[in-house]
This record gives sequence, C-alpha cells and structure tokens, in this order.
Amino acid sequence: MLTILGFAMIATFLVLIMMKKMSPIAALVLIPALFCVFVGKGAQLGDYVIEGVGNLAPTAAMLMFAIVYFGLMIDVGLFDPIVRGILKFCKADPLRIVVGTALLAAIVSLDGDGSTTFMITVSAMYPLYKRLKMSLVVMTGVAATANGVMNTLPWGGPTARAATALKLDAGDIFVPMIPALLVGLLFVFVLAYFLGLRERKRLGVLSLDEVLEQEKIVKDEEKSGSEETVLVGAGASSAAGSGAGSGDDKVRTTKATGGAGSGTDAEDDDADDVRLQGLDPNRPTLRPKLYWFNALLTVTLLTAMIMEWLPIPVLFILGAALALTVNFPNIPDQKDRLAAHADNVLNVSGMVFAAAVFTGVLQGTGMVDSMAKWIVDGIPAGMGPHMALVTGFLSLPLTYFMSNDGFYFGVLPVLAEAGAAHGVSPLEIARASLVGQPLHMSSPLVPAVYVLVGMAKVEFGDHTRFVVKWAAATSLIILGAGVLFGII
Repeated sequence: MLTILGFAMIATFLVLIMMKKMSPIAALVLIPALFCVFVGKGAQLGDYVIEGVGNLAPTAAMLMFAIVYFGLMIDVGLFDPIVRGILKFCKADPLRIVVGTALLAAIVSLDGDGSTTFMITVSAMYPLYKRLKMSLVVMTGVAATANGVMNTLPWGGPTARAATALKLDAGDIFVPMIPALLVGLLFVFVLAYFLGLRERKRLGVLSLDEVLEQEKIVKDEEKSGSEETVLVGAGASSAAGSGAGSGDDKVRTTKATGGAGSGTDAEDDDADDVRLQGLDPNRPTLRPKLYWFNALLTVTLLTAMIMEWLPIPVLFILGAALALTVNFPNIPDQKDRLAAHADNVLNVSGMVFAAAVFTGVLQGTGMVDSMAKWIVDGIPAGMGPHMALVTGFLSLPLTYFMSNDGFYFGVLPVLAEAGAAHGVSPLEIARASLVGQPLHMSSPLVPAVYVLVGMAKVEFGDHTRFVVKWAAATSLIILGAGVLFGII
C-alpha cells in the first residue's frame, strides 16, 4: 500500500506541475500533506516538516545569498569588461562570434539564473548575428547548452535540489564533479568552434566596419528609393516611372524587413548600436572604482568554495554582506538592490523550504523505502551495482520531460535508496543525476528557455530540433568523463 501511495503522490505532483495546475511550491506542500493523511500519519506531519526544514536551512541560505551576490556583481559591472572583450574579440567573424557566445553564456551563468544569463547573452550577441545574417538557432543552442553545463553550480538549482532531496552537502556533490563538468564545457566550446566554422564558410569574414558600411549604403539606397516613390506618387514625370517602380520595391522590402526607412526602424538600429556594447554602460549601479575589489572578492570566494575553507552557505553569506556594504554604503541603495533580486531569492528559497514537506513526508512515512524496495526487486541483479550509471542515463529523458522539482524531489530519492541497497553511495547517485542538465535547459518545462527564444526571435520548435542532439551529446560526454575519472 505504501508503494502505491508513494508512486501516486509523485505522479500527482508531476502531473499537476507539468499541466501548470499548481505552482511547484504549492504542490510541494499540499500534495504530501494530503497523502500523509491518507497514510494515516497526519498527526506526525508537523514533526516531518520541522525536521525537513532544519535539514534544508543551510541549502536555502546558500541559494539566497549566492543569488544576491552574483546579482550584485552584475549590477556593479564586474562582468562588463568581459562582455566588451568578448565582443571585441568576435569582430565580425562568425566563428569567433559563436565561440564568444558560448564563452559569454558560461561566464554570465555564474549568477545561477538562466533567465539573467539569456537576457545578457542575447542582448550582447543578437545584433552581431542579425547584422551578419547568421543562424539565430546556433546562438540559442550554444547559449542554452553552455548554461546547462554551468547550471550544475551549487547555487544554480539542480545540485541544491539533489543535496536537499538526499540530505547531502552541496559541496560534496559538486566539487568532485568539476573535472567532468569541465570536459563537458570544453565540448561545448569545441561544438561552438565547428558550428562557427560552418557559419564562416557560409557567410565569409568581414570586419565590423565593413558590415556597418554596407548597411549604410543599403540604407542610403532605400532612402533614395523611398524619395523616388514619393515623387512618383505626387505626379512626377513618366520618365521616372521605371525608377519609381524600383523604389517602390525597395520600400516594400524595407517595411517587411524592418529596415531604416522609418523613425521606429531608426530607433531599433540605435538600440542595436547600444546593445553592441553589451550591458548598459550608463546604468546607475556601476561601481568602476571598486572593480578590482569586486574581482578579488569573487576570486577569493570561488577559491574558498573549491578549497572548502568554510561551508558554502557561510561563504556566500559573508560575501553578499561584504559586497553589499562596500558597493552600496547607503541604506536606501542597499534596499533597492535587495528588492531588485527579491523575486529570484524568494522563488528559489521558497521552493527549498516547501520541499521540506515533500521529502519529509516521503521519508518519514516510509513510502520512499517501500518504493525503493519495489524498484530494487525489479532491477536485474547485474545492474544493481551500476545504479549511478543508470541514474545518469535516466537523468536525460526524465529531466527533459519533467521539471527539476519533479525529478530531484520525486524520483532521485527512490533511485538513491535503490542504489544504497546495492552498496552505491548516495553521493555517486547525486552526481550522476546532474549530467542531464545541458538537455534540461532546453526543456519546454523551463521558463528561461522562453526568454531565450523570445529575445532571439527564434521559434521554439526550431530551437528544439537544433539543440536536442547537441545537448544530449554534451550530457553523455559529462557522464562518460565522470565514469572515466571515477567520480560516478
């Protein structure tokens, strides 16, 4: 009975959040509470939740302050020179532009928020792709795959979810995975190189000045054609008839393609010129005099995290407090910055605490043990010792067709219990569960991907057809590297 109720609870949770009938936070709280009553242990619900909250508090603190920290670093301009350097490196060479897209997406992904990564990457790179007539699905595919690899950072979500679901330390999961993830990131850069090479062969290489000069000539011709059309429409001589016809064609082309024939189009081109500079160079939150302080602070923070000098939550609490105080000494400015990042902080930390109800009920009632036993009995004896590898393969389709919440809180605990019965460490299961993230970031269940395709003006279906094979290959390479290095 516990097995049936456990699977029913997970299925109900998945269906409701996939059909968007409930938010993940509401589903994580209400569904397990209801099933706890069905099991006959409603009186113990409070104990399960309190125990779960106590276990998850460090993870929630890490997520909250990591989001604040990297959000502040973007606000104050820490990444601006990197963005400008990438754009300068790219020039108008399609190969460099695609590689630069991967590099920029990977760097900006340090903030742990996919939407922010895609907004910055597309804002910086879209004008170059547009002006060189490059394939926009190459941009979206490379950005999404690079972000998927970087999304495994402890504050990015999946690692925190795995740590939350299995009651492990996020650092113990992530740090040993770094070599395998670096191999995956290297593959993304190699992929970007060959995609860029293909674009270069198709389009050739120009300097950005040449591209802008060509645009100026085209705009002058369009303007001339527009003026000729006006003259013909006003009753110009028939001798100008053929020229008027040509001009009319140009006007129609201009309107269809959004050329420079109108004030709105001119404004769009001006906006593109600004976007070529990357992030807004005039935003009031910039702190150029504190650039090296912020750079040193970030390097120190990441080094301390990798070397495990202090627990990751403590490091980000100290780092966020120091960054906020030094960069924004005035209290009103501090409040503004915290408010600017409050949505992300509340959504992520709220999800973690809501998960305390789900995992607490699943484990406290014994449902997860019962389900794990059922799965273990169904796994061939020869596969039991390889549950980490099985988890890695399963993470590709499962994280694509369901949300991270559903996989990490609903499926992963069961896989971990099944692995434990065959002597496989929960840490290995948790690490293996991360390999599907490059593919997951292009899932239709990920809101950030709609930010990506929307800003890039790409159809979601086109993006999916292009990216799935490359993202799946990246995931499998990470899994293979993890097995080769003895991490998984």
